[in-house]
Amino acid sequence: MKPDGILKPYFRETWRIYLSSIALHAIASVVYAYFPKVLGDFTDRLEAGNLVQDEVARYSLLLLAIGAGHALIGGYGQYLVMYVGRLFEYTTRRRLFSHLSGLSERYYSKNGVGKLLSYFMNDVTGVRESISMGINQTAMAGMLLFSCMGAMILSGIPLYLIAASVGPLFLIPWIVTRFGPAIRQRSLKVQEALGAMTESAEEQFGGIRVTKKFAAEPIMIKRFASYVDRIRDNQLSLVRMSSLFQALVPFLGSMSLMIALAYGGYLTVTDKITLGQFVALTLYVRMLMNPLQMIGNVLNTVQRSRASLQRLDELVEVRPDIVEAEDAVPVELGQSALSIQGLTFSYPEASRPALRDIDLVIEPGMTVGIVGRTGSGKTTLVKLLLRMYDPPAGTIRIGGTDIRGITLESLRSQIAYVPQDGFLFSATIRDNIAFAKRDAGQDEIETAAKQARIYDNIIEFPDRFETKLGERGVTLSGGQRQRTSLARALLKHAPLKSFADE
Repeated sequence: MKPDGILKPYFRETWRIYLSSIALHAIASVVYAYFPKVLGDFTDRLEAGNLVQDEVARYSLLLLAIGAGHALIGGYGQYLVMYVGRLFEYTTRRRLFSHLSGLSERYYSKNGVGKLLSYFMNDVTGVRESISMGINQTAMAGMLLFSCMGAMILSGIPLYLIAASVGPLFLIPWIVTRFGPAIRQRSLKVQEALGAMTESAEEQFGGIRVTKKFAAEPIMIKRFASYVDRIRDNQLSLVRMSSLFQALVPFLGSMSLMIALAYGGYLTVTDKITLGQFVALTLYVRMLMNPLQMIGNVLNTVQRSRASLQRLDELVEVRPDIVEAEDAVPVELGQSALSIQGLTFSYPEASRPALRDIDLVIEPGMTVGIVGRTGSGKTTLVKLLLRMYDPPAGTIRIGGTDIRGITLESLRSQIAYVPQDGFLFSATIRDNIAFAKRDAGQDEIETAAKQARIYDNIIEFPDRFETKLGERGVTLSGGQRQRTSLARALLKHAPLKSFADE
């Protein structure tokens, strides 16, 4: 079944709020559309000399009420749509993180951290601007356009004059069809370039110590500059197209105002329409220019956000390579033998197998050491045991059960793996050791630290187990990081433990 994408689940939850916001904008626009008519009536009464002091006050209060009503009602409608826009950011980023957490190691081997961060930052923000500011301004502009048009017709202004004044506006759909696809394609290139730059920055900052040790700063600066140059070129291309698009829409509004002034002025001096009708007409056309400007901005934003939405939809359509079988069962690793028979495994797109014809039986309680040169497949074997990659069916069994028929939670929770790099999180030493067992007491944590021979180093720190580690645990030395990672595995008390070393 094809995923719903990003927007469908979101709109299923928030459509009532959007509908309420649009209704409020409609009411506010109808209220505001009375402004030119009231001012036109005031002008006619003033020209006829029929105004008295009380009527001046009444017209002033009426105009004030129209302005206040439009501001209050429209303002609350704007708040609602901006609120659900921020809600979109919150729910979408949580959904993306949950989705990415379920993807396999194969996906991460092809996509860098910087690219993934660009989804969370650039793409989510771009779509949020479209569905909050875009829908808000579209509702305001659309309702105001319809309200103004309706009020113009009901005000007694000749229809031929209205048609001539608003005629240039009918060119807007043609402009959208001409410029929309080009803006979307250029926006997609900008987002891809931003993702590549973020990925490069993350990589180079992570390896800054290596860069400094080899005095390779000029090379890294030049390499990063190439990504920045690419972003500049793509953004300038987008800006040229967007600027031309945004300039044409208001230009059509100016053309409408020019026709209203020229043609309406001629009809006024020839007594075909009243001065009040001419004033109302020019005010209506002038009011139409603001929503036209909004529509231009919205269409520009929507076209750019469609590129971001396309990227997000493609991301959520990615399915994990490692999927738990519907009839998967839990097993007890501590009471079951691990049997590997005829295991041959190749990484995706690899030219030759990483493992070939492996046969191995490990009974409960046994300690086995697997040695070999770098690249011989020792780490690959552990990844297959953890189902980070799927082994061929029937080649790995635990207690007679194919590993592919065991629940992932049962399998991985009973294996303690200490990787060679000893990755640590930017948290306290205590949190890192208790990572897999959050409810562990202080005595358990200290015991694990002593078993890993890291306890004496920890108590030398001023904050001991509450010492904050830097990114990737840079506060500790390489050996200390690996021993802390070892303590984390020992605290897990898993039946199967794997320690990687070279």
